[in-house]
Amino acid sequence: MLSREDFVFTIGYDGPAAVVDGQAKKRFGSLSAVELAEKGLFRAAYSAAVYSKDPAETRAVSEIYDRAAAASGDAASSPDRLFGVFPVEVKRVIVL
Repeated sequence: MLSREDFVFTIGYDGPAAVVDGQAKKRFGSLSAVELAEKGLFRAAYSAAVYSKDPAETRAVSEIYDRAAAASGDAASSPDRLFGVFPVEVKRVIVL
């Protein structure tokens, strides 16, 4: 399983390896899901909420996103699909 920071800042996959944005991980890796959302890093924020498996965090990130996007909840009805975030099992990490 990926570490929280690796999962949050994964930008794609190369076969069985997760490709991680090393600069973003270093700069923002210690922030909570809500703090990431408040900075406008919505994909990373949603990834952090998914990793934590806390419905309250997921709701909070969705609310912040809805406010920023001037959406009414319907725009982000499927945040997994919107942000492309799904938990996957990988064995290797490539940090760029």
